[in-house]
Amino acid sequence: MAAYWINTYRSISDPDKVAAYAALAGPAIAAAGGTFLARGLPSRAFELGLLERTALIQFDSVDAAVAAHESPAYQEALAALGDGAQRDLRIIEAA
Repeated sequence: MAAYWINTYRSISDPDKVAAYAALAGPAIAAAGGTFLARGLPSRAFELGLLERTALIQFDSVDAAVAAHESPAYQEALAALGDGAQRDLRIIEAA
């Protein structure tokens, strides 16, 4: 069953580190079978929603999404990000 990787940026303290992360993370996620469905700032937010940068990525399964996160290529991207941002990353199974 498909799974979705949802990543939101709570705060960005170093845009250069975020750019370095993005340059590595995009290819790492794609190589692991992830497909970016949406990314960027929300057009609108309601209730307790925040206007924070968000990425929505589809994988074939939860296992595939977790494997992408744990892959050496993605771990290299995380190392490049370091303390450049505070993020919230969730992987959920499709309904």
